[in-house]
Amino acid sequence: MDVQELRNKYPNFEYQYYEIKEDDNNIIIKFGFEIIGLKKFEPETTILKKDLKWKNIDTEEAKKMVFFLGMVEAISYFKATCSPNFYIKCGNLNEEQKKWFSKLYYLGLGEFRYRNNIDIPQRDFVKFISNNNIKEDIESKKINKKIEEGIIIPIGGGKDSNVTLDLLKKYKDNTLCFCIGSKKVSLESAKIAGFDRNKVIEVDRKIDKNLIELNSNGFLNGHTPFSAIVAFLTYLTAFLLEKKYIALSNEDSANQSNVLGEKINHQYSKTFEFESDFRDFARKYMNTDIEYFSMLRPITELQIAMLFSELKQYHSVFKSCNVGSKLELWKWCCNCPKCLFVYTILSPFLYKEDLVNIFGEDLFEKESLKDTFVELCGFGEVKPFECVGTYEEVQYAVSKTIEELEVTNKKLPFLLEYYKENFKLIDGEFLNFYNKNNFLPEEFDKILKQRIFKD
Repeated sequence: MDVQELRNKYPNFEYQYYEIKEDDNNIIIKFGFEIIGLKKFEPETTILKKDLKWKNIDTEEAKKMVFFLGMVEAISYFKATCSPNFYIKCGNLNEEQKKWFSKLYYLGLGEFRYRNNIDIPQRDFVKFISNNNIKEDIESKKINKKIEEGIIIPIGGGKDSNVTLDLLKKYKDNTLCFCIGSKKVSLESAKIAGFDRNKVIEVDRKIDKNLIELNSNGFLNGHTPFSAIVAFLTYLTAFLLEKKYIALSNEDSANQSNVLGEKINHQYSKTFEFESDFRDFARKYMNTDIEYFSMLRPITELQIAMLFSELKQYHSVFKSCNVGSKLELWKWCCNCPKCLFVYTILSPFLYKEDLVNIFGEDLFEKESLKDTFVELCGFGEVKPFECVGTYEEVQYAVSKTIEELEVTNKKLPFLLEYYKENFKLIDGEFLNFYNKNNFLPEEFDKILKQRIFKD
């Protein structure tokens, strides 16, 4: 359906309520949204309590965090019609907060706007209208509640979070894993790292079936900034468990746009820009001593691949393929950009036998992946809309793998031969990169530097 037609027909979206409550086994978070004249939505998120020490649930601070979480959760439902007026019936935002969420909605839906040909400037994309009858403390006072030195590590089953688990293994006794949608792969990764299931915070996030119905009937659909959900939800969780650190696994490579010359990034909510914005927002409006940062921010996908190549215990378990994640048993599909990227970025360190053992076949021999390969290397129109590394590090990985094969007089597989015939091999100090623009606490920064600069 045409976006302007939808905006004209359904001009009003409402955020109607939010709540947080608990029973013996769960913490339950609910939201109420409505596209006026079309559908109501009541998504629900459940956190398993297990034997963890949950506190502060019935507090105004927790409720405020849930309210902000609802502003992010609403993106999935708002995007069906992109209604220009967003009425907030259950809370109040000041002008600075409205600008903050306006930026998140616009840049977080960058890929969605690109794929749906939505050419609307940010100032006109969505107008937030608060319920001014609800008076709230716009700037939070410092919350005088005990925050321990514990760590929460969000995990997804991929190489990045497994590297973070390994880097922070000395703190394991005071660390919890955090997992939305408890995939077997994620739980197995946690187990390998030494975490039994009682030390994994398991979260079930249910999408309202009315949205699924709209998606199947031609309403607007596409990628949303899921990592922003992770940010607000892990912050709330850290507050309820009184843990100080949230250690993400987002890397420097996430900052590159997918479309040359435009600020359209599949990974926007994994960027340093979002991380910085979120920290500022949390410090001002959810004012605790909780530290939200990415453990891998100073380094690149290539360096993460180098570190991961040494962690043999995870090689038969880890998965990153989004196509394969939809199958009953999560597998590498071996036909998508994410599979080819992971294969390529690991190739300087593991090609060929180890990679074939992981993926089940040699992806460099697949002629069907040529166009995807060209795009990953930066010679197509756009970078694939997946969580993949920069053009330069992909080119470097390919170049190093070609050089290694030629030194040992081995025949080049199809894609590497194609690269050599059509593009230049590159060199550089890619494995010694370290971006000082990061928020790592000093003790964690030292750990990462020691692992990267081994001498």
